[in-house]
Amino acid sequence: MQVNLLDTKIDFLKGVGEKKAKVLNKELNVTTYRDLLSYYPYRYVDKSNFIQIKDIQSEDVYIQIRGKVVGMEVIGIGQKGRLSVKLADQTGMVELVFFKGIKWIRESLTQGKEYVIFGKPNLYKGNYNFAHPDIEPLETYISSQENLSQKFSPLYNTSEKMKNAFLNSKGISNLMRTLIGQVKGYIIESLPNYIIEKYHLVSLEEALIQIHFPTSTELLSKAKTRLKFEELFFMQLEHQLLKTIRVEKSQGLIFSKIGDSFNDFFNTYLPFTLTNAQKRVIKEIRNDVRTGHQMNRLLQGDVGSGKTLVALMSMLIAKDNGFQATIMAPTEILAQQHFVSIKKFLGDMPIEVALLTGSTSQKERNRILPLLEEGKIDIIIGTHALLEDKVRFSNLGLCVIDEQHRFGVEQRAKMWTKNHIAPHILVMTATPIPRTLAMTVYGDLDISVIDELPPGRKPVQTVHFFDKDRLRVFAFMRKEIEAGRQVYVVYPLIKESETLDLKDLMDGYESIVREFPLPEFQISIVHGKMKAQDKEYEMDRFKKGITHIMVSTTVIEVGVDVPNASVMIIENAERFGLSQLHQLRGRVGRGADKSYCILMSSYKLSSEAKERIGAMCETNDGFEISEIDLRLRGPGDIAGTKQSGLFDLKIANIVKDEPILKAARSIAIEITQQDPMLNNPHNLKLKEYFQRTKPSFDFSQIS
Repeated sequence: MQVNLLDTKIDFLKGVGEKKAKVLNKELNVTTYRDLLSYYPYRYVDKSNFIQIKDIQSEDVYIQIRGKVVGMEVIGIGQKGRLSVKLADQTGMVELVFFKGIKWIRESLTQGKEYVIFGKPNLYKGNYNFAHPDIEPLETYISSQENLSQKFSPLYNTSEKMKNAFLNSKGISNLMRTLIGQVKGYIIESLPNYIIEKYHLVSLEEALIQIHFPTSTELLSKAKTRLKFEELFFMQLEHQLLKTIRVEKSQGLIFSKIGDSFNDFFNTYLPFTLTNAQKRVIKEIRNDVRTGHQMNRLLQGDVGSGKTLVALMSMLIAKDNGFQATIMAPTEILAQQHFVSIKKFLGDMPIEVALLTGSTSQKERNRILPLLEEGKIDIIIGTHALLEDKVRFSNLGLCVIDEQHRFGVEQRAKMWTKNHIAPHILVMTATPIPRTLAMTVYGDLDISVIDELPPGRKPVQTVHFFDKDRLRVFAFMRKEIEAGRQVYVVYPLIKESETLDLKDLMDGYESIVREFPLPEFQISIVHGKMKAQDKEYEMDRFKKGITHIMVSTTVIEVGVDVPNASVMIIENAERFGLSQLHQLRGRVGRGADKSYCILMSSYKLSSEAKERIGAMCETNDGFEISEIDLRLRGPGDIAGTKQSGLFDLKIANIVKDEPILKAARSIAIEITQQDPMLNNPHNLKLKEYFQRTKPSFDFSQIS
């Protein structure tokens, strides 16, 4: 394998030195030439264009002017001092203001000399000025432009610590210019020629030069395409190689038959006819678990689509083949809900089901754990408590993980060690995942989608009201309660503002109590500051229909199933994310009655908040909602992508670059099908890439 100059430590680059190297490492995680080259500009400015001083009109854009220094004055003393520089061209004069490095800047400027200024103007008391603009002598500017034939100048994001170490945008640009001069001609191509030719990509060297110092908009566009393709391609290739290892080489438990448990349940206890989507998914799972390879399947389904029933029937297949099964949920509420649902589904079937959470008493633990280890418990449902070392199985065959993005990677991996052969894995999420995110985050998993609601489920009608309409909303609540139904009223909870949010909730609770007085109306209240047993008591009262109104924070987002609740009122709806609004809406519409979601907000709405609320009112389709959410927020926290490695992306955007992502995924699949070991001579560059960037990747697992 060739020694790559790009792996040189950044300390050795001229102009860096020990101090700057430490700052680059700490602030940007830059330790090598390659890391610095991969720190891309966030935008570019056309520096061939100059603005005359009299034409300065906006504070919103960076501009470039040229003029003579006609005056300099230090105003104030010490830390409150500033340097005021007057710059003039033939059309007028503008002030340049410096608060730091005053002595050095004053000594480096010469009165009467021409300079080029670049920065963002500020309007102060009717006049424009520039605070800490880039400034260089006109002759230096002309020389650098001629040397690079450069039209566009890069702008780099920097931090305060970087600026203090003279690593502002211009400082980074200067280092980049030095670096490119040093590595030009030595950048080793990372993609095989056949991929470059197939997708008409520029070389890696050309892309890296043009991304930092573009000479035309066309070449900049080609550079971006090449670097985005490379980033997405290697992500997809790794996913496909991992999938190959799992599917072809991992030993899996074999569930060879469908037996009495599954058949009895299907013929006698099934509460309603399965949808075609549920049948399709069960068939996909059935095919997986009899291959002898470990199943790793992601099950997506909107709120109320019947994922729990599919999970139960999968666990019954495990039971029929002599194995135990488990469901791990992120909260006690959700674990309890699964336990109640599954016990209800199973009725009097001879299947032992247990619940284990942090609140399980020591006496109950002492009863459950020996039975589990002896194999006398068929299905155990729980929270993180299932991961404890004391929890041992006789023969764990299937692990269902609900809302898996709430579990850390290490936590999930611990469950795989609960059997001598790793159990089959079914990951469930009620947060519909956009296709681009599914391709990137879950590229190594097989994906099933339940895209039908069970028969009889009616879409929830969603409407938007402003605060002034509150009396109308109260009247509607009263009408629904008098008809025998129940109402949720949910307030936002943002960690940074728990005190404020709790006040909002209590104020709201008091106004509802005034409007719906005791004893005629019963009201529950639930929030995160309450003790677990108090929360459970209030939720239980609501589930049993004792209380008419549940006033709550988002703790009821998942896990509360009350078919009689027909109205969901979301206060301050503009403060919720789109997927969270959709999840909350999913708490109603679970019974036979027509259900409603009422979004309350103030008049002051951002354009994004208006779009979120508009989307909620227009569609009940969770997948459509998820696509809009991804477009509005970016990958962000959607589906727990913070744990996925997705944020290693430096230039690609999985929303805007979907066509590039699809092309990268297509060729990655083709390569792993034809040459999974990457041993063909034309794929050796790809193998070298993995050996350099993923030293722990073991190709022998594929052989």
